[in-house]
Amino acid sequence: MEINETRPYVSWDVIGDFMVQAFVKLGVPEADARICADVLMESDRRGIESHGVNRFKPIYVDRINAGILNPVTKVDIIREAPTTAVLDANDGMGMVASHMAMEMAIEKARKYGTACIAVRNSSHYGIAGYWVSMATDQGMIGITGTNARPSVAPTFGVDNMMGTNPITIGLPTDEKYPFLIDCATSITQNGKLEYYERIGKEAPEGLVVGRDGKAITDAGQALRSIRAGQAALAPLGGIGEELGGYKGYGYCAAVEILSAALAGGIFMKDISNVDAEGNPRPYHLGHFFIVIDPEAFLGTEAFGRVSGEIVRQLRASAKAPGHDTIYVAGDKEWIMKEYRKDKGVPVSESVQKELTEVRDALQIDVKFPFED
Repeated sequence: MEINETRPYVSWDVIGDFMVQAFVKLGVPEADARICADVLMESDRRGIESHGVNRFKPIYVDRINAGILNPVTKVDIIREAPTTAVLDANDGMGMVASHMAMEMAIEKARKYGTACIAVRNSSHYGIAGYWVSMATDQGMIGITGTNARPSVAPTFGVDNMMGTNPITIGLPTDEKYPFLIDCATSITQNGKLEYYERIGKEAPEGLVVGRDGKAITDAGQALRSIRAGQAALAPLGGIGEELGGYKGYGYCAAVEILSAALAGGIFMKDISNVDAEGNPRPYHLGHFFIVIDPEAFLGTEAFGRVSGEIVRQLRASAKAPGHDTIYVAGDKEWIMKEYRKDKGVPVSESVQKELTEVRDALQIDVKFPFED
């Protein structure tokens, strides 16, 4: 895995302290602000920049300022049983509600073997892999999913009906890090298109379908068209059925159902940041979190040994011509995390501008290294 980086880095301490200070000035309690900042940084540590620091201003700062995201997260327990619970996040910080939900699920799974927590009236919860990592750090299996604002069309459709709806699974192994698959059930996500637009790169053909059924490759145009309801992301597998788009469509719909139905939340077209009169409103997202303790089966050690052997055999299998490495889910993220651990987060010019705008608006005393 070759890493070529020309953007300037900001150390983890500097960017982390800055985001915490900014969140606090916006009304987020400090303990909650630290959770939110860590989730954003963890995305960049793993190289998943579509959900990292570049989303700090547009997804969190701007939404708090617009009044559609509550900085203070009041979580109500609507219903609870030994292995389940339904939480209402009251349109607070999705990352804070999710942290509480995963802590509850881990505690219940440790006692009863399995647990599932559903959350409604939440907001963007950051990188889904963060939440399953909370489980794998405890030697447990973690599964999570969330719905999102409509941007994905069903197979043979052109209407943006569902969110990018990730289904994320973390499995402990006997290696240094877990098997962790974290990806959308759409062929790509809005954050990746935003990233393409930032760096001036076209989106690969087949990711976005217009009202005429044809692919859109201009990332900026694709984003504007999706938000205007004139285009949609294709499900995993791409436009049509030939490459298995119907499979991604099915998984996307399953996540939509679980994210809404378990907690009695809203779904699909009802997920919008404006009401019927066009006034701004919160998104009211839904999430679900499942934790399984292998100790309740044949033991944590036995599970890790088998899962570890499976990933090692996959890596050791025959390579295609021109390729010398087979990766399994989690490998590349671990490599990037090791590479960036002493460097910090790389920031493009557009993100640099956003960070300085937030700093100046909130009057935070910090000078970023890219300003030298």
